[in-house]
Amino acid sequence: MSVFKLPSPPDAPPDAAPDAAPDAPDVDGPAGRAHVLILVENLPVPFDRRTWMEALALRDGGYRVSVISPAPLEDCTPHRVIEGINVYRYRPPRLTRGKLSFVREFAYCWWQTRRLVRRIWRTDPFDVIHTCNPPDTFWAIARPYRKRGVKFVFDHHDVCPELYLSKFGRRDLFYRGLCWLERRQFAHADAVIATNESYRDLAVVRGGKRPDDVVIVRSGPMLSRFTPAPPNPSLRRRRRHLVVYLGVMGPQDGVDYALRAVRRALDEGLDDATFAFIGGGDCHDALRGMARELDLLDHVTFTGRIPDDLLRSYLCTADLALAPDPRNPLNDISSMNKIVEYMAMGLPVVSFDLRESRRTAGQAAVYVPDNDETLYARAIAELLADPLRRQVMGRIGRERVEMRLAWEHSRRALVELYDHLLCQEREPAVLAWPGTALAAERRRAA
Repeated sequence: MSVFKLPSPPDAPPDAAPDAAPDAPDVDGPAGRAHVLILVENLPVPFDRRTWMEALALRDGGYRVSVISPAPLEDCTPHRVIEGINVYRYRPPRLTRGKLSFVREFAYCWWQTRRLVRRIWRTDPFDVIHTCNPPDTFWAIARPYRKRGVKFVFDHHDVCPELYLSKFGRRDLFYRGLCWLERRQFAHADAVIATNESYRDLAVVRGGKRPDDVVIVRSGPMLSRFTPAPPNPSLRRRRRHLVVYLGVMGPQDGVDYALRAVRRALDEGLDDATFAFIGGGDCHDALRGMARELDLLDHVTFTGRIPDDLLRSYLCTADLALAPDPRNPLNDISSMNKIVEYMAMGLPVVSFDLRESRRTAGQAAVYVPDNDETLYARAIAELLADPLRRQVMGRIGRERVEMRLAWEHSRRALVELYDHLLCQEREPAVLAWPGTALAAERRRAA
């Protein structure tokens, strides 16, 4: 979950009939500019924060950008131009309630994406298909276009085999199937975008990619959105300290670990802190019930999703931030957005000991081994009792964000990847299919 929400799409009349794509692109500009088509299924655009930031970065880098994604429930308009980017959307599937409905949802989204790709190709041919997983099946959509000179970029958001292993703990037929699909993604990709060093290692070792074909583009915060605000003492609820958790509340996010740690900290004498859990998710209501059962409601508050100004106040009032994601095969190699967002606001962090969390936070966090809730509780209490250490950790975190983790650094790496990829394609004209934008540019130059 991002600290600050991206702006909602502007109100505008529908651009086309339901489930239809327009007959021509609506973005002005030279037709010869390379056209990038981004496919994402996990969240609607522009509410998928990473995908939208990438789209804006490519637009600012001189590329024409289109995106295909599911539509948000509140607005099923099939086509919008948002900040100069064509966004093509299909009606979201019904909520998944079982294995069969999950398969049906996957098949529906894949078919809708494939249908829109074909329509866009006929009306506004693209030069690159940029796919964001999950799922690891977009290579099958991209394959026929690669034969026509279109480049395929695999943007590796999630490691699906490790997600399955973390949930079910077995390397069965389904796990092996996920590994096979991931290998297909890597095998078809002309370039791979990794979110961190661990994902880059997977692309090279498990995916067989050349190191030069894998670029790290972190999901860093935009510094312009992380500015200080005056603290609001009322958020502490008449206590000395405020501790915050910001993010999604799902089965893998460890909020249950945090609640049990809070209970242990209170039992061991910590009585001058308020704990604010900010955000929502599938487990939100269950976690509120858990807090009630643990008799925490006097010290713990669940805010749900809150406006940006109030969120900024919470982060600027807080003394400490929690990253309770437990160690498992997925979390150990994944970068937690909330950690770098805490760091951007100068907050010290208490985290379980995860490989990528250490790489992200360095000395801006305390690392608790073995998913130990008792040690986690003690780490919270010790940091709250040491204001000088908190100040030093917060300064280290902010400096790390400014120097290497902010989106400004990732944006540069993304655009440089595309410049390199498409400059390679510009040399031999035979690589360009006659319908692509680059081919049209060459015809005009000739």
